[in-house]
Amino acid sequence: MSPVLDRAALEASPLADLHLIANELGVDGYRRLRKADLVDAIVARQSGEEAPATESGATDEDADDAPRRSRGRRSRSRRTADRDEETTAAVEAADRADADEEPEPEPSRARGRGRRRGARSGGDEAPAAEAPAEAPARGQAADETVEGTVDLQPNGSAFVRLAEGGEAADGDVYVSAAQVKRCELVTGDRVAGPVRPPRRSERFPSLVRVDTINGRPADEVAEGTRFEELPAAFPTERLELGTDDPTVSAVEWLVPFGRGSRVVVAGPALSGKSDLLRRIAGALAGREGLELAVVLAGGRPEELGEWGEGIAPTAVAALGAAPEQHGLAIEQAVEQGRRVAARGGSAVVVIDALDGVGPAAARRALAAARNIPDGGSLTVIAAAAAPLGGETTVIALDAQLTGLRRFPNLDLAASATMRPELLVGEEGAAKIAQARSDALAGG
Repeated sequence: MSPVLDRAALEASPLADLHLIANELGVDGYRRLRKADLVDAIVARQSGEEAPATESGATDEDADDAPRRSRGRRSRSRRTADRDEETTAAVEAADRADADEEPEPEPSRARGRGRRRGARSGGDEAPAAEAPAEAPARGQAADETVEGTVDLQPNGSAFVRLAEGGEAADGDVYVSAAQVKRCELVTGDRVAGPVRPPRRSERFPSLVRVDTINGRPADEVAEGTRFEELPAAFPTERLELGTDDPTVSAVEWLVPFGRGSRVVVAGPALSGKSDLLRRIAGALAGREGLELAVVLAGGRPEELGEWGEGIAPTAVAALGAAPEQHGLAIEQAVEQGRRVAARGGSAVVVIDALDGVGPAAARRALAAARNIPDGGSLTVIAAAAAPLGGETTVIALDAQLTGLRRFPNLDLAASATMRPELLVGEEGAAKIAQARSDALAGG
């Protein structure tokens, strides 16, 4: 199997990216290699060969001893790295970020494994015992090839579950967030590739590279059409909510939305936006063939427990956190939804709320929703103080009705669905238009 990253791609990559790849593959002494030598080492490592000697004839292990030698005998590659202060600073920052991606204690499967998404589990199990540095873990030989099911984690990394059914077990293999993003992996993908034992303080064996995804070469899968370039069509399949809640039922029949809709629940403070989002998410939770993610960006601390009673949030950015943190939590959930849709699945991302990020970031999150003809779909349902523009469905709430506890609390005159006939047929669209007309006449 040829490596995913060929020589031409590596030679075209900046030095900082090569350092990240070398660190991920476990190339020793990579910081002290010139770019050409570093490319050779990465290619050799991906092929399962020994890393070539450096230009001076020393091996990588010899290069690791270089700091002990006198300054006058440092290699030219070291002097070059010293001169390139900006690149070195960038790589060190990237290395620190990569270190932060060390596998976290795995989410407990006893407390929320039902939907088979590690991002939704609630609680941590005790971490596995650390293996000696550079020693094979749990009976695995170095560079042994494994195959299993991907289980994404909240921080963007993943585990390859080796047991049948995708359950957590000893010997599961860690996949870095960089590999997850590069190969656009989603929960449930079947992947195969070589694995190396833990190094230094690592707790889990790590996947060296992804060779195949669902039986196809990884480079073929990763080179598919970009999500932004996929065709989009108006939603044609309504998401049925099937609940006795009066407001949710009113939404389902008077302001319908479907797979691929861009939905904004709009209203002033205390109009009940978070409550309605929670009820909609509860109605969609557990649907077969539907991946649901919930992002709480700036939600009230008191409401976190209420979300957890029905469905655990996928990502949380606390009230008062910086807009960048809110944006990152939203971006991670939306990116995972895009991967599901690109593979032909259906995903729904519920966001409470978009008010904590800038207008550009909010519109970018909303714009990710799309219905792909003969393919998958990504539906985004978000709360905001007012419509952002570009929605296919606006659900407006009346704060006065909410305060009087009169439900349904829809502001029907301000609510609308684009092309409702595609979701409910011509007769259903006519009934919606009549209800809106009656609301306007009564207002």
